[in-house]
Amino acid sequence: MLETIKNNKIIYAIIIRSNYNKEGPNFFTDDKDRLQIGSLIYKKGKLIEPHYHRDIKRFSDKSAEVLFIKKGKIKVKFYCNKTYKFLEEKILNSNDTILLQDGAHGFEVVEDVEMIEAKLGPYYQDDLIRIKKNK
Repeated sequence: MLETIKNNKIIYAIIIRSNYNKEGPNFFTDDKDRLQIGSLIYKKGKLIEPHYHRDIKRFSDKSAEVLFIKKGKIKVKFYCNKTYKFLEEKILNSNDTILLQDGAHGFEVVEDVEMIEAKLGPYYQDDLIRIKKNK
């Protein structure tokens, strides 16, 4: 199952629930998005031809991140990054994945959690803008 979090037609996040199982290569983002995410599910015997990715200069003016929840439960709260207004919240469980690509977000650990994070680099601490929550 997929869930998309939007505000004013801007995609803030894509949640891929642990029960997502559509066969084949399925990408959930546009080719032009700063970070792409998809699911690759194939039957035994499928061959993926050897390949590599050529060097291409890329530019991104904003970070995006992916969290894979290995174990536990976390609440993700979404906010408008212009008004800081609270929008909604979602609970992520073991084996759920989320792509955070726009807007503001915060987290509350509901159960002890183990997660893996991937994000665009380089990353500097002063890239982070903390907001005061309205909720």
